[in-house]
Amino acid sequence: MRVIVFFDLPVLTEKNRKEYREFRKFLIKSGFLMLQESVYCKLAQNSTVADTIQENVRKNKPSSGLVQLLRVTEKQYAKMDFIVGESNSKVLDSDERLVVL
Repeated sequence: MRVIVFFDLPVLTEKNRKEYREFRKFLIKSGFLMLQESVYCKLAQNSTVADTIQENVRKNKPSSGLVQLLRVTEKQYAKMDFIVGESNSKVLDSDERLVVL
């Protein structure tokens, strides 16, 4: 399952820009990968993990702007159609990743 976060945040004031930077850093530190500008995606093993991810995003949301979250299955995600451009194959973002500690 994938959790996709879409956001559109104001950057008119210094406070807005700081909140934008902090939210973006939170997403990256949480393991989200950037699909496009203001669209980030994270792999979740099951719906319980997706619930936790959603709650963490909710806790770290900025004070203003629009933040949306969408859950899709791997099968749905794999059907993504690229109209212009192509997938960045340099990033390994499948459930086949191996973490060695």
